[in-house]
Amino acid sequence: MLKIENLHAYYGKSHVLHGVSFEVGKGEIVALLGRNGSGRSTTAKAVMGLVDCTGSIAWKGQPIEGRKPFEIAHLGIGYVPENRDIFPKLTVRQNLLLGQKGAAKGARWSFDDMYAMFPRLKEREHTEAGVLSGGEQQMLTLCRTLMGDPDLIIIDEPTEGLAPKIVELVGEYLQKLKSRGVSVLLIEQKLTIAMAISDRALVMGHGSIVFQGTPDSLRADPYTRKEWLEV
Repeated sequence: MLKIENLHAYYGKSHVLHGVSFEVGKGEIVALLGRNGSGRSTTAKAVMGLVDCTGSIAWKGQPIEGRKPFEIAHLGIGYVPENRDIFPKLTVRQNLLLGQKGAAKGARWSFDDMYAMFPRLKEREHTEAGVLSGGEQQMLTLCRTLMGDPDLIIIDEPTEGLAPKIVELVGEYLQKLKSRGVSVLLIEQKLTIAMAISDRALVMGHGSIVFQGTPDSLRADPYTRKEWLEV
């Protein structure tokens, strides 16, 4: 589905990513792990056309580097940013409506799915999003992205600010994405959820991939966990 080769990214003259390469297969959950500042969020932004980069980014075999973010989104890649980016003056339902791309006919996700995932959003359906709690806004951002029926969803720190029970629920629904054929690139710091639901784990350090393997192989690698993950 997604294939990245020799990706370099820049913020002005600052060279942030250094030759990043990896793939995400159909219906696969891949965890992108690492400490703050390791380059995880920049990798997501590079895929979405939000930062200057060089190298190869292919989506379903077609190059997408250099395309505008809205074009990439319409190709079937959903992006849940760390800063949420909800529309504060619109209601919960209006935010979800804005997530739909074109006709909703045949979409894998509906309003009922979103409200079943997070009943609190149903309760706040007609409330302006700007007055929601941080956790509720995180729920809304995830659901708004799903309403676009993406084939790949890139999620940056989806459990940040959520209560432990909601964190578990998010993990369950990320696995449900996989059951519906959606691929997931999960950017996380909470190893527990990432290791529990992922098919493969990638670890970043100083803008490069320093580990690729299964969650089991990462568990068996104390050096990588201590050097690049443990704070």
